[in-house]
Amino acid sequence: MTPRDQLLALNDELRRLKASGQRTVPVTLESLAQLQAAVRANQESGEPVVAVASVPPLAVGDRKNGGLPSAPIMAAPNLLAPPPIQLPAGDKPTRWAALREIILNDPVGRLQIFSDKKIVYGVGDLNASIFFCAEAPGPEEESAGEPFVGPSGQLLTKMIQGMGLKREEVYLSYIMNWRPVNPAGATDNRTPTTEELHYGLPYLRAQLEIVQPRMIVALGKTAAGGLLGASSFKTLGEVKGRWHEFAGIPVMVTYHPSYILRDNSKRSKRAIWEDFLQVMERANLPVSAKVKAYYL
Repeated sequence: MTPRDQLLALNDELRRLKASGQRTVPVTLESLAQLQAAVRANQESGEPVVAVASVPPLAVGDRKNGGLPSAPIMAAPNLLAPPPIQLPAGDKPTRWAALREIILNDPVGRLQIFSDKKIVYGVGDLNASIFFCAEAPGPEEESAGEPFVGPSGQLLTKMIQGMGLKREEVYLSYIMNWRPVNPAGATDNRTPTTEELHYGLPYLRAQLEIVQPRMIVALGKTAAGGLLGASSFKTLGEVKGRWHEFAGIPVMVTYHPSYILRDNSKRSKRAIWEDFLQVMERANLPVSAKVKAYYL
């Protein structure tokens, strides 16, 4: 059995265990070393990368299952290098559909979602001028398999309509295409790690390559850090409301719509809307006096 076959078999077995409701697996140091060796051998073989999550860090003091440490199946994984992406020649719909299949079948993503949840791929106009980008899906999105359908997504849709556009006329996506997993029992959203965002960036770049938008709107600090580099700023206020660049595309950084849900004041709404006005002006959208006063 080749290293690739071993990793694929491991991936299938962990998915089976997860689907059956099992949350932990006993892991020996010998098994961990064998897994790491298989990963290295696969990377050196020249075979297509098998992006299987490596075994998470073991919890100190956990000595169940006959004294063996247990590794949570649903813990945040240590990821391999981001996957290489090769899109076929063709028009935008053809390339977009091919990328969709790659993302929806990503082994790392499939390993981290329950059977009733979904990986979330971008949606919208493949010729859109404006590309909205946040860090990762929430619970509503992973259930529907569509970005921005929860409360903050519904608010974003209203703001897009306030710009004089329909949701279908822009493109909506995330850096990370599945909801970040939490420790067993935790239900709150978890901020993606730097490694998780790094893993998702090639998929985001591929979508940008297909859509070729005129600008990106980065929603929130985590998304801004993923695009601009988290070490390039400390607070969102340092980069919010100004134009930056990612992959040669202008980026406007603003608050995530969830910010308004937490602070539903006119001041908060206006803080986001002023950034949207800059986007509208750059996109040559009509900005009337009524639109300028929106959210005042």
